[in-house]
Amino acid sequence: MAKVKYYYDSETLSYKKVEPKKGLFFKKFLFWISSFILAMIIGFFVLYNFFETPNEKALKREVEYLKLNEGLHKKRIVQFEKVLRDLQERDNNIYRTFFELNPIPEEQRKAGFGGVNRYTPLDGFDNSEMIIDITKNMDILSKQLYIQSKSLDEIVRLAEKKEELLAAIPAIQPVKNADLTHMASGFGWRTDPFLKTRKKHYGMDFTAPKGTKVYATGPGKIIRADASSSGFGKHIRIDHGFGYVSLYAHLSKYNVRKGQRVKRGDLIGFVGSTGRSQAPHLHYEIRKNKERINPINFYYGNLSPKEFEAMQKAAQIEGQSLD
Repeated sequence: MAKVKYYYDSETLSYKKVEPKKGLFFKKFLFWISSFILAMIIGFFVLYNFFETPNEKALKREVEYLKLNEGLHKKRIVQFEKVLRDLQERDNNIYRTFFELNPIPEEQRKAGFGGVNRYTPLDGFDNSEMIIDITKNMDILSKQLYIQSKSLDEIVRLAEKKEELLAAIPAIQPVKNADLTHMASGFGWRTDPFLKTRKKHYGMDFTAPKGTKVYATGPGKIIRADASSSGFGKHIRIDHGFGYVSLYAHLSKYNVRKGQRVKRGDLIGFVGSTGRSQAPHLHYEIRKNKERINPINFYYGNLSPKEFEAMQKAAQIEGQSLD
């Protein structure tokens, strides 16, 4: 119950009751209501900016996890891209060559997606750039893998019909890695050791000591074992069928004769420096329908991917050939 207040009236010399002014109660009510609402707003603002809800905490942890793993994802994508590039290179230079298929053009393998911006829905977030970058890289990899899988499907279909071809074509090194001094020169333009001018080198030169064993790179028939071809000195030619012929030049001596049939890996001769040769080495060629082609695409039978990559780098060095 509210207290009753009095005041002293000097005219009547008596105490009189204090009457509340009209509207004062309503003003006080509005003041307290306004203060309460203001306090609620301030409290909500403090809670919103300084305290996190369980959902916000969970989202924050998820974002931190994505940021921590972004580097790992990028590293894995780089590894996948390296493996895919190796597969694409072998596909174009080995598998498709074996089956006389045209290589898949680089622009086709890496063609864009075209059309509208497919990543627009990923814009507008705090980590949009990171998410778009990873998504885009994964999309590119997915497309390239799809193209590669279609190519391999095509090769499998041909392989089912050409098992005999795969068994016949040259598929190993003519000289074992353990016997090599080094891979001296590859297929392409090289400096002629005698004329000192650039000249097309149509084979690969394997440097090894005189007398090193030389092996047949595929099964077939010896069609030449003589020294009557200009520049090659003592050399051997093997007809593997299907238009493939392999040639082994600058030998010191033979281990086969004309008309003999050999299997892949048979000893056919020994390294020398006969004919137009600057030092002991084996000059090795592969011909398809009388056209000379790069032998580096035909070592899938006994080289690991690491050995193949090392040989490919050595073969690309444009130095001086030995013949």
